[in-house]
Formats: sequence, C-alpha cells, structure tokens
Amino acid sequence: MKRALKTGFSFGLTSGIITTLGLIVGLHSGTHSKLVIIGGIIVIAIADAFSDALGIHIAEESKHKYNQKEIWAATLSTLFTKFIFAMLFIIPVLLFELDKAIIISVIFGLIILGIFSYFIADRKRINPWHVVLEHLFIAILVIIATHYIGDWAANVFG
Repeated sequence: MKRALKTGFSFGLTSGIITTLGLIVGLHSGTHSKLVIIGGIIVIAIADAFSDALGIHIAEESKHKYNQKEIWAATLSTLFTKFIFAMLFIIPVLLFELDKAIIISVIFGLIILGIFSYFIADRKRINPWHVVLEHLFIAILVIIATHYIGDWAANVFG
C-alpha cells in the first residue's frame, strides 16, 4: 500500500506542477488574461487529475503485480495530489498582478519540484544534484516551449 501511495503522490506532484506551469505560462503569453488563466487552472486540476489518475490505474492494472486495493490507492493518490498541486497555482494569480503571479508560480513550482527531486535521489542514495538538475531541466523546457507556443498562438490567432 505504501508503494501505491508513493506512486500516486510522486506522479501527481510532478504532473501537477509541470502541467500547470506549462498551462499558465502558455495562456499568459497568449492571452494575458487572469480569467483565462484561472479557468485553465481549474479545468486542468479537474480534467487532467482524472485523466492522470485513470492512466495510473490502467498502468498499475497492466502490470499484474498489484491487488485492487493497491491499484485504487495509487489511483486516488494521483487524483488528489494532482488536483491539490494544480490548484495551488490559483493562489498567486488571485493575490498578485498577473505578471508577478506567473513569476511567483514558476519559482514556487521549480522549488517544490527541486526539493522533491532531491528527496527522491537522497532516498535512492544517488547523486541528488544530477536528479534535481535533470528534473528542473525538463520543467524549464516545458515552460520555455509553452511560452513560445502562447506567443505564436497570439500572433497567428489573436
């Protein structure tokens, strides 16, 4: 059961942070609308949390290694973790001017991802800085790509 909860938490946290950061950065550069970004966060917190939870559920079932209780633990852990971490990004958008909220969100997300990556590497007794840099590099690539995709969309469709 503990393994299942860790699986769901790890996946939900990582996906919640990276997906939501990509969404808010892309929507910001494409629309500069607080309302659109808040709506996007809520939609991704619900739709993507359920989608990821189902993905974990099916992946765990396909392994034929875990019982139904463990599979559902991983499923629900993914669902709630993804939802909570995605929804956390609404707070800066509600409290700050939009440009500042995006910067705060990116910094907050990268710090949480970095801390979690360090914790994972430390528990596996491997070089934590390699793991942290690898995970942050991927997250930063997503942020950069979605920023430019938002700019492109605004120029083509705006």
